[in-house]
Amino acid sequence: MIRPELVGVAEVPDGPPLRLFRRGADFMIVLDRNELMSTRMSGSEVALGTMTCDRIADRPAPHLLIGGYGMGFTLRAVLGRLDAKARVTIAELVPGIIEWARGPMAALTADCLDDPRVLLEIGDVGAAIRAGSGRYDAILLDVDNGPDGLTRPGNDGLYGPRGLAAARSALRSGGVLAVWSAAPDPRFARRLADSGFAVDEVKVRARDNGKGATHVIWFAIRH
Repeated sequence: MIRPELVGVAEVPDGPPLRLFRRGADFMIVLDRNELMSTRMSGSEVALGTMTCDRIADRPAPHLLIGGYGMGFTLRAVLGRLDAKARVTIAELVPGIIEWARGPMAALTADCLDDPRVLLEIGDVGAAIRAGSGRYDAILLDVDNGPDGLTRPGNDGLYGPRGLAAARSALRSGGVLAVWSAAPDPRFARRLADSGFAVDEVKVRARDNGKGATHVIWFAIRH
């Protein structure tokens, strides 16, 4: 078996560092001993992008906000579904993630960060949400491990009542808040409904071949 090679370390504001490993052609981003994401398991991240686009397909020139670049699977999926008039804002808290995307993972990134439809913001997606009253047709959150986070305590605010109220305010009427999670969370699903969203919970497989662990995506529609 090929031993994983440590490629880099990225500092996380107010949280433990992330490490990027490479094993052969595969990359893994790891927090302590937890594998947060991997090139071998991209199916649910792709589904987050494509299934959100399906839900706003009738909107001309949509504006999407993606919280967390990760390995770019969601961004590339979105760009593959949207036309030239769409706009996509990426909010990534960790500069090292983008350095990896443009460096050792450049072949995987495939220039998606340089797409003319994309605006990259280095910073907290929560700040982008709070500043975006009525701005977005969709907000896609793939931050930390979902509502039950691992990376930093500050991420929890995205998923609490105030964070959800801010997301609802940032969406246009009928807009979609799409939230990725590594596991089910009935309390969070109830919190979404209590925050004035119509909620659709979808289970998706981690791998793009329909295998692997089951992840959850909530699609919350602003009434």
